[in-house]
Formats: sequence, C-alpha cells, structure tokens
Amino acid sequence: MRTVGETGPFDPEIEAIADYVVADRGPETEGLGTEAYRMARYCLMDALGCAILALGHPECTRHLGPLVAGTVVPNGARVPGTGFCLDPVTAAFDIGAAIRWLDYNDTFLAAEWGHPSDNLGGLLAVTDWQSRTRRAEGLASIKVHELLDALIRAYEVQGCLALENGFNRVGLDHVLLVKLATAAVATRLLGGDKNAVMRAVSHVFVDGHSLRTYRQAPNVGPRKSWAAGDATSRGLWLALMSRKGEPGCPGALSAARFGFYDVLFGGRPFRLQREYGSYIVEHILFKVVFPAEFHAQTAAECALRLYPEVRGRVSEVERIEIATQAPALCIISKTGRLQNAADRDHCLEYIVAVCLLYGELSARHYEDEVAADPRIDALRDRMVVDEDPRYSRDYLDPEKRAIPNAVQVFFRDGGRSDRIEIDFPLGHPRRRAEALPRLVTKFRTNVATRFPGERVDSLTAIFEDPERLAALAVDELVDRFLSPA
Repeated sequence: MRTVGETGPFDPEIEAIADYVVADRGPETEGLGTEAYRMARYCLMDALGCAILALGHPECTRHLGPLVAGTVVPNGARVPGTGFCLDPVTAAFDIGAAIRWLDYNDTFLAAEWGHPSDNLGGLLAVTDWQSRTRRAEGLASIKVHELLDALIRAYEVQGCLALENGFNRVGLDHVLLVKLATAAVATRLLGGDKNAVMRAVSHVFVDGHSLRTYRQAPNVGPRKSWAAGDATSRGLWLALMSRKGEPGCPGALSAARFGFYDVLFGGRPFRLQREYGSYIVEHILFKVVFPAEFHAQTAAECALRLYPEVRGRVSEVERIEIATQAPALCIISKTGRLQNAADRDHCLEYIVAVCLLYGELSARHYEDEVAADPRIDALRDRMVVDEDPRYSRDYLDPEKRAIPNAVQVFFRDGGRSDRIEIDFPLGHPRRRAEALPRLVTKFRTNVATRFPGERVDSLTAIFEDPERLAALAVDELVDRFLSPA
C-alpha cells in the first residue's frame, strides 16, 4: 500500500529492512534463554555502565541537558545518572553521547566499523518516554523485554549493512548506520507499520550524512564522541516525523543521479552477506578492559604482557615492531603530534606506548596530564607498524572475524622480547566464558563512580536475573539509574 504522494514502490533494500523490523519473532527466537537475548542483556548493562562512567568527565557533561534552560517536559525521558527530564529527541542525544563518550561501548567490525549500542540513545529514550506517558494515562508501561527485542533488531540492521559495505571508503562516517537502525526500530516502537518504517528509512538515506573528517588526522576532535548521540537522536526525530504521516522517498537509494547510490556510493548498490536475524548481537565485541578503539585491543593485550620485561628498560628500547590488520593501518596508526584525548584513544602507537610504560590503560591515560609524559612520544617514534596480510584476511573471514596484532620490542644491546601475538581480543565471541564475568566487574566499577555500594549491588542483581529484568518496566529500570542527588 502506497502512501499519498509516493510515486512508486520502495527500493527493495528499504523494504527488506522494514520487513525484518516489523516481523513478529517466533518462539524459537524470543525466549530469554536464547543467545541473542543473553547477549542483548549484557549489551544493555554494558552500555548503561559506560554512560555512567562518562558522567565523571566534564567534557561529556557540558553537552548534556535541555537545549533551553528551564524547559519542562511532562512525562519526559530521563537521562541515566542525571536529574534531566527531557523531550525524547534531546534525551536520545544525551544518552547516546554518554554511552559513546569514552570509546568503551561494544563494537562490530567488518567492511564498516561501528558501535551498535549507540542506538540505545534513541531506543531507551523513546521507550522511557512512552512508558512514563502510558503510566500517567493509567496504561501499562513498556517492558524491558521489548527494549531488548528492539536492541537485537537495531544491532542487526546496523551490523548486516556493515558486513559488506564500507561507508568509510567513500568518506562517510559509520554513524549513518546508527541513524538508520534507530529510525527503523524506533518507528516500530512508536506503533508504526511496515509502510511507516519504510518512510522513515527512506528519509535517512536522503538526509545529510556525517563525513569521517572528525575521526581522521589532523581534524580529530570531540565530535567523534557525540556523533553517535547526534545520529541516534536524528533517527528518532525521523521516526517521529514518519509517525505523523510524513511521506517517504521510495527511490531514495536507486534514483538516477539524485539517489544515495549515485550521489554518495559510487553508483554501487548495497551488498548483503546474510539475511537479517540475530547474528550481530550474538557476535558482538565487548571492550572488557580497555577504553580504546577496537582494532588496537589485542595490541594493548600484547603490550601488557610485555610490560614486566620492558618497564625497567624503557631507555634501552631501540625499536618496537607492531604487526596489524589493514583497517588499523587506515584509521588508528598515527605519527606526529596528537591533538587531544579523542585523537589519542584512536592511536595504535599511543595505546601500545601507554601499556608498555604504565602496565594499564584507562580513560585518564588519554588526558593531557598523562600525554605530557615525554616517554610516550619517545616510544612512538621508535615504532614500526606494518600490515600482516594474514591478519587482514582473518579479519574479513566470516568464520573467524579475528582482530589480530603482534608486538615485539628490540633493545640496543641486541636483545629482544618475545613476539607476542593475539588473534582474538578478550571481548570476542571466542572468549565469552573468560570475558563475561569481567564484563560484570566492569559494570560494577563504572556505576560505582556515581552510586553507593548498595545501589551497585542492586543494579548488578537486576542484570544477573534475566526474567526479573525482562519483566521490569523500562521507566522503572531507568529510575534505578537516576542521580542520587
């Protein structure tokens, strides 16, 4: 059924997204015991913990709050860890920016890179706002189970399009996919049907899109930390527009000369490696220990293993050899001056140097005080970074999706360290058993920066009880994360 003003069927790629987003999930996929829901629960827990941790950083909190001071929004969406009560679009920006700020939330890597939990900015804001509105009208709130289902779908839309389509290759930033996934899934959460989802998605593709400029030297800056908040809030805005009946653009992708493919994608249509299901959330990558760009995670692990041997011999280091994958060379291998914390947490050499010097890596290591240590740049100057073709192949292999790095230190007296090589980082699906208990510890550590021990215990207990969490109303869950002040 066509919407008034639309002149033809929607592009099949848009229709496929809508079919997936509005489809009922069968009993074999909707149970709390499935791997998809198990991982969705950890994704929600981890993202909220990352958002709470970010609130300790003034560079983040200065972006948060109402656009106009004193704005009152009845039944507005709340921002975890704060006292803000906002319209859902503004709340989506705040939540998304906080989740993403420290580069500590989950990741999915393929032809395109990205962070699917960025979508929680919009999804949490809209379900919290709807829940509070419904409660005020005497209706039932949305349950967390529905939020988890929405999370699975948003992860899938973003990740499946990332598998074979490198938006970075044409200079576009991956947050385009956040805008897309949020718009599609939020439209469904707002009660939209397939046609409404297609209208919202079509407007995503004709929208303006972020360039990767703010992620690449010499223009790296804090925008990369709020770009996800911007994208998820815009996606929610487009979903709200669609629910008001805004007509779509059926040929947004394929229109000759003026469509997305011809204007921004070199005339190439999207390639889809697999049908939409729950693959992405089941294969999500967690940043369990290091708040750092994911292509450097195994390099950090390698460097930490070498720390005991190197820490007393830093002045004797002649060179450091790093073998890595092609994407790391493209986006995080940097020489010369690093401008700010946002630049440093996306520098492979800086991350390795800090791990070799300090034996740890946290968000504070990217700040100016630590970056002033002259030994960091001295070690960076002695690093040689090369691509290992095997690493690049294994990175793209759908049966492996490895993120390998190797580090070896050479000393002036002719000695050398072992060559430490790690293919799969701690947050990889192949290391789930090792990682998940530490992910819970990470959550506890993060929320303890804002809440007392009793609250930390209570929040942790909720996420460790799948049935209790799923049955909880979204607004009740958010209330448990509100600032103690």
